[in-house]
Amino acid sequence: MTRVIHTGDTHIGYQQYNSPDRRQDFLEAFRTVAEDAVADDVDAVIHAGDLFHDRRPSLIDLQGTVEILRTLSDADIPFLAVVGNHESKRDAQWLDLFADLGLATRLGAEPVVVDDVAVYGLDFVPRSRREDLTYDFDSLPDEAEHASLVSHGLFDPFAHADWDTETVLEESTVDFDAVLLGDNHKPDTAEVLDTWVTYCGSTERASASEREDRGYNIVDFETDGTVAISRRGLASTREFVFIDVELEEREGIDRVQDRVRQHDLADAVVIVTVEGEGRPITPAAIEELAIDRGALVARVNDRRDLPDEDDDVSVSFANPDEAVRERVRELGLSNAALEIDESVRNGDLADSNVRESVERRVRELLEDDESAFDPAPEREPGDEDVTTVADQLADESDSAADSVNTEATETADAAETAEADGGAETADADGGCETATADTKGDAAAPASDPDATTAPSDGDATDDIDATEDSDEPEETADADIASLGDFA
Repeated sequence: MTRVIHTGDTHIGYQQYNSPDRRQDFLEAFRTVAEDAVADDVDAVIHAGDLFHDRRPSLIDLQGTVEILRTLSDADIPFLAVVGNHESKRDAQWLDLFADLGLATRLGAEPVVVDDVAVYGLDFVPRSRREDLTYDFDSLPDEAEHASLVSHGLFDPFAHADWDTETVLEESTVDFDAVLLGDNHKPDTAEVLDTWVTYCGSTERASASEREDRGYNIVDFETDGTVAISRRGLASTREFVFIDVELEEREGIDRVQDRVRQHDLADAVVIVTVEGEGRPITPAAIEELAIDRGALVARVNDRRDLPDEDDDVSVSFANPDEAVRERVRELGLSNAALEIDESVRNGDLADSNVRESVERRVRELLEDDESAFDPAPEREPGDEDVTTVADQLADESDSAADSVNTEATETADAAETAEADGGAETADADGGCETATADTKGDAAAPASDPDATTAPSDGDATDDIDATEDSDEPEETADADIASLGDFA
């Protein structure tokens, strides 16, 4: 008998919920699989793709993976694998690097024989390239009594299928006894054309929908030609606490919080799902309660079809910024969150730099104060201590408008005086007045009509602007950045 562990979808490097602890969880789950393999002295560990969560794993993730693969190598347990869709690169694959290090074997059309089992591989193939795909594999070696195909994709008859399993089996040049699959995170097994087809499932929960225990398959290739597939759970994975709340018509956040208090949440990922009727709830308050009770991460999914709160917001075409300010106040964002909001909306910041800038600022804020992003206390929209980016812009805009109006009034008074005096000076004064008035209106309207008005100039442009200002005899006009609406920062 030949016994192998069939695993896959380890997604090493996935920082789920932006939690470093969850990132480590995915690596530790793979470590547990390797330790089980050594303890059980299996003949091989077969990985069905998505070893990594993406094609650019960090150095720490690579080092951790190499360490685990060395554990298998030291125990003379071969690690055989195919490439999944998450980690697939256009050139050489990470599996090729591990193979060069003597720590892994990338499966393909040429079989790798483990005892009396010939193991073949088929990397993930996008749907657009499957029409011309041929399933040509090298002949079964004489010493092999079994043949197994390892692949990654969504095969039928399982959920979300887009790959015809019968076509693969019928067109393959080798008769397979078992097909060991990855990609579908739900473990399942079916028989197709007298061949066992099985998914091992993921080793960690990559989404809140994966409620079943995580684990892997143990596949026994018997000497009588049969194949036995069993499943083993991973008891050491991070605990997920799923709290489902069905609200009655008059129930609200108090009912949800009571349900949260009924559970031991220490170091767990808490997923609260709200359904039914009931009043609107504030997810942030529920998540904060769970964190206070020891949860590592808390998320609230409100699946009810409630009236959109935005329907209650009256947006005036004459003053949309006021509606935005009112809505931002109601969101209860912390000062740190408002600062990040300002960074995202900042038209002076190039789109390609937004992510890096925001990540850097978030890191700085959290280093200074771990509670920087805690929800702000409940405040009324009319509270004087509630300020937003829109408020600041409005204050600057109002000041600029007052300045422009004052200058316009003074200019108009001068024009009227000149007109009363008459003579040649009247014509000169009228002409000067018209020119000044036109310039003033043009400058004041620039931010609204020119979408690039708030874009920061390059170093050269900035120098030109300074020179132009110094040479100008006109009164100092309001800078573009002083007259802006929140829309300019969108």
